[in-house]
Amino acid sequence: MTRQSRLARSGRLPVLRGGGPRRRAWQPGERWPQGTYRARNPQDDAVQVEFHLERYRYILQQIQAANENVHRFLGIYQALATALVGAALALFVGYRDWGVPPATARAGIVALLWLVTVVAAFTVLVVIVGVLTWLDYRNEECQLLSDVLHPEFRVPPTLRNFYRWYETYIIAFIAVTVAAMWWFAFELVIPVIRV
Repeated sequence: MTRQSRLARSGRLPVLRGGGPRRRAWQPGERWPQGTYRARNPQDDAVQVEFHLERYRYILQQIQAANENVHRFLGIYQALATALVGAALALFVGYRDWGVPPATARAGIVALLWLVTVVAAFTVLVVIVGVLTWLDYRNEECQLLSDVLHPEFRVPPTLRNFYRWYETYIIAFIAVTVAAMWWFAFELVIPVIRV
């Protein structure tokens, strides 16, 4: 029995259909053995340093892109919410002059508020996905720095620090503004629209 067939039977080198044994793929989150990173000659060492440097640059670029996406979608939310609420207020002010029945004006205002709510929900979803992406890249950055420099060079982020993240306050701002719009509409605007 050959060494490869023994390794294949032990599960370390599975035998694939149509081919010979192959090394098992590393699972996500699994760490490579420390000997994997050790270079055998100076040229390999230079290649490893260059690889780690490029990977670190890529991770930092993705972290920056995740931060910029949050601001971009917040700007889109502000523009759309302002336009939709402006349309609702224009309908409220001008429904008599335009000859719109009061029931239709009320339904139009509610429909515009639902559109604002959908835009707000989408923005909150994108912000949450951005936070999860940011956490993933930050953990990868910390892992890379631990492997290259020394363990715990940089502490990975935790969800306990959510009160320090500006995304938390963006989500709170969106929730408060949507709730205020609904309250304002049902307490002050819609009751005034009468036959």
